[in-house]
Amino acid sequence: MRWVVRILQGLVGVMFLLTGFMKLSGDPAQAEAFNGIYGYGTGFMYVVGGIEVVSAVGLLLGFWRNKLISVFSGVLIIVMGGAVFTHLKAGQGFGVATMPLVLLVLCLIVFLGHSKISKTRKAQ
Repeated sequence: MRWVVRILQGLVGVMFLLTGFMKLSGDPAQAEAFNGIYGYGTGFMYVVGGIEVVSAVGLLLGFWRNKLISVFSGVLIIVMGGAVFTHLKAGQGFGVATMPLVLLVLCLIVFLGHSKISKTRKAQ
């Protein structure tokens, strides 16, 4: 169980580093989606990108500082919940909302798995 959570933690961290940098770099596709489809401003895109990058770095640093994992995976759960809601609100349906939903579930697995691992370590 511990290794599954650690592998997912690394994969989720790398994934959010990439998607966060896409938003922070002002990728035209991301800007068009935020401005046109979702009705948010470009500033909000940069905020979300910053949160994703900081959280991804926090997850990756969590390999050495375990207390960071719960905080940053929790932040990403909230961000991905908002992403799923945004896709559904924009009328894009579950087909487009699948990727954020998968990332939400992976963040939940990391969050809950880390909590369970921490509890069993304290009990020993």
